[in-house]
Amino acid sequence: MKIIDAHMHLSHIEEFKRTATEQSFVDYSVEGLLQEYAENGVVLGIGMGLTETQKNGFPDAEAITPMGLDLTEELPQNLVYCLGINPFKLDEAALQRMEQDLQKPNVVGLKIYLGYYPFYAYDHVYDPIYALAATYQVPVVFHTGDTYSERGLLKYSHPLTLDEVAVKHRDVNFMMAHFGDPWVLDGAEVVYKNRNMFADLSGLMVGDAANCQRLKDSPLFFSHLRHAITYCDHYDKFLFGTDWPLAPVKSYIEFVQELIPVQFHEDVFYHTALQVFPKIKPLVE
Repeated sequence: MKIIDAHMHLSHIEEFKRTATEQSFVDYSVEGLLQEYAENGVVLGIGMGLTETQKNGFPDAEAITPMGLDLTEELPQNLVYCLGINPFKLDEAALQRMEQDLQKPNVVGLKIYLGYYPFYAYDHVYDPIYALAATYQVPVVFHTGDTYSERGLLKYSHPLTLDEVAVKHRDVNFMMAHFGDPWVLDGAEVVYKNRNMFADLSGLMVGDAANCQRLKDSPLFFSHLRHAITYCDHYDKFLFGTDWPLAPVKSYIEFVQELIPVQFHEDVFYHTALQVFPKIKPLVE
């Protein structure tokens, strides 16, 4: 089975480096990621553009829009990315840079960091982003749910706030990163209700293989998640993602394989990504 990792990171973010060193024990480098991909049948990774202008700076009000992947100067052919948006740096010059970047074959979407930046998804500051997404037929990915920084503000990252955007912009596909965890039942309703809303299953656990195994096998830790996935009952609207380097690729694949009935594995691990990110289709087929 071919696998597309619809959510990973390759940026000089101190918290990612610390997590890789102290918790997940992955080799946080391009070479380390590609080795994990090769060993586990992952044919493409979609990175989420993110930068910080000073150590431990994210969420960073000074980062220039669009944010990219700065752990490498040149991306391998099997790595693509979404342009990260800083709403504090979203002037006309930023929009022009984004429009230029969206014409590159390895730029496949746009990423909005709800919760990290204090704006709701339906705030007018993001209207130009949705217009660009419609023009270039790329999805908008939202961070939702818990923030990987205590400086985040959770009210902005609740998945119910995406419903208004999905209704208003029916010509754009949206991906709810992390399925809104821990508010996954609310996230499930938004995905179920809106034909243009999808969800990735990334970032639901952090740590090395042993800790991932412990959490996966807990009778209660993921009971809310299993409930929500079953309630949504649209397995064709979920995408596999690792949120690497938060967990090893192999451990995360095994986790999602247990969450999703086997008859839907090819959709979740591969085919739905082709639907949500149409620009990646020529790269993998």
